Amino acid sequence: MSGLREKQKADRERRILQAAVTKFRADGYRAVRIEDLAEIAEVSVGTVYNYYQTKGDILIACVAMEVEEVLAAGQTIVNDPPRGVSAALLTLIFSYYDHSLEYLSKEMWRTAMALAIEAPGTPNGRRYFELDQRLAAQVTALVTILQARGSVQPELDAGAIGQVLFNNLNQMFLEFVRDDAMTLKALRDQVAAQTRPIAQLIAVS
Repeated sequence: MSGLREKQKADRERRILQAAVTKFRADGYRAVRIEDLAEIAEVSVGTVYNYYQTKGDILIACVAMEVEEVLAAGQTIVNDPPRGVSAALLTLIFSYYDHSLEYLSKEMWRTAMALAIEAPGTPNGRRYFELDQRLAAQVTALVTILQARGSVQPELDAGAIGQVLFNNLNQMFLEFVRDDAMTLKALRDQVAAQTRPIAQLIAVS
């Protein structure tokens, strides 16, 4: 019986998030009301509030849904990275970027970032930055694998290298979502141009 309740609960939450993704993208985050999401998800307003206290909570949950899928896809790459340091790093980074607009629009990303930066000590802020930390850890894990493979210089600090790479890809993603005119191709091209020299510096010659 408890298994059925959990399944029903998960289904309601999934419907709420799918409604949020659809409505936020169509009308913009600020124009959407909780009542709109409840109607689309076919649940009561009270049910929505049982899952999420604020509209911001719902948006951050959408971010988490996006990032969880990104991490799962990234782990497949980390487990068996392409040959060559540059190819391995860019394959992972591009997998992040290519999935980044699957659920969220640029406007949704900007709003989520603003929520996290404005209130870093809130549950929303902590959850957002925890997701960032997990992505940074995955980049570090890739560098560590490449070291074990003999492709990256063994004396280098994999954690420091991973953080530098993540900081750059994250900053460039911020530039991408800030500029509505910037294409995904332009983002990929710029990050590739920045990442290849780093790959050359850390690779075993």
